[in-house]
Amino acid sequence: MTTRGGTLHAPADVPTGDREHPPTRLPLVVYVLALGTFLMGTTEFVVAGLLPEIAGDVGTGVARAGLLITVFAVGMIVGAPLMAMLSLRLPRRLTLILSLGVFAAGHVVVALGTGFGVLLAARFLTALATGAFWAVAIVVAAHAAGPAASSRALGVVGAGAMLANVVGVPAGAFAGQLMGWRGPFWALAVLGAAAMVLIARHVPRDTDGHRAVSVRSELSALRSGRLWLALAACATTTGGVLSTYTYISPLLTGRAHLAAALVPLVLVGFGVGALAGFLVGGRLGDRRPYATTIAAAAVTTVLLLAICLLSAHTAPTIALVALLGLFGLGANPVLISLGVRFAGRAPTLGSALTVSAFNLGTAVGSWIAGLALDSPLGATGPAAVGTAIAALTLIPTIAIAVVQRRRPTAPSGAVVHRSAPENA
Repeated sequence: MTTRGGTLHAPADVPTGDREHPPTRLPLVVYVLALGTFLMGTTEFVVAGLLPEIAGDVGTGVARAGLLITVFAVGMIVGAPLMAMLSLRLPRRLTLILSLGVFAAGHVVVALGTGFGVLLAARFLTALATGAFWAVAIVVAAHAAGPAASSRALGVVGAGAMLANVVGVPAGAFAGQLMGWRGPFWALAVLGAAAMVLIARHVPRDTDGHRAVSVRSELSALRSGRLWLALAACATTTGGVLSTYTYISPLLTGRAHLAAALVPLVLVGFGVGALAGFLVGGRLGDRRPYATTIAAAAVTTVLLLAICLLSAHTAPTIALVALLGLFGLGANPVLISLGVRFAGRAPTLGSALTVSAFNLGTAVGSWIAGLALDSPLGATGPAAVGTAIAALTLIPTIAIAVVQRRRPTAPSGAVVHRSAPENA
């Protein structure tokens, strides 16, 4: 899959014998980009484990300090497409380096900041850089891996963020308890600067004829109906899973009668499942992209419904939460790959919009789930909301599969040359 050069390898949902075989090894640059997403995933949620310390230090309430998470999500929603458009004329490697530079600087400001307003501004700035990095990293990884392994490469890049939930966030919270809440932000600033060096060394220069790109030509990708279907699936799949996950602690302690001290272990189980789901989903998506997205949505809906029905039983609930991590986010790398593909000659904008869609689904789903938590449904309310949202994912994923079956299929291994953006 080339990106700004105007050509696209069109993956088809056909048996592996009828298509190019994926390479046995992914390029090193994919793992370097995964390191970057690990840092991005860590910074997004590490605040959750440090809220009381931050609130006490800057003289605000814990609930208000939670805005540091909200403003980051808003920055990602706005920042990914905005920064993708602003960086159109920049080489991708330079965009990645600059994004990490702003990321590191934002963490230095947070580590030195004494006023809550300064912290909010720095978090928003960091989110803009994170959105820019994600949007470009997706395109670079898919381009480096080639059309036969693009979903697997995106699975590895996304797994960096999933690994952050398993390792980075708990480690940051633990370090914050030992050295104060500013310590993890200093560490992330240093690691961000180190990642700049790795990106500069391992990400190749653009070789596909970097050209002057107009905003109008990029926005023409928005005419693609299939792109909007993929974005809808991105929003509903994460909205369904994370609306439940956000309020999983009250469910585990209030309904499943799990000791509060054991809740972090269940969350680690979810994180490990999500990490495995990204990697497995990426591999399956290279062979059966449409079947993978439909199956993941169906299984996720069943799992969330089972959580609603069995939440009074401890062992089944713990197992279901781990499986939710495995299946609930497993289709994400495939959806990202489809978003990039359906954007035609605007892959960076397509990838940026998938980032925004994921964060929008998370924000809206979590908000509705919070209302459900205070409803008569109580602790099972968020899971009920998640079930309904996850079921909606079946609509766009099935629609994409139907549309693709009706479109003429390119011969195996063929490259579809595009003189105009691909619209459906």
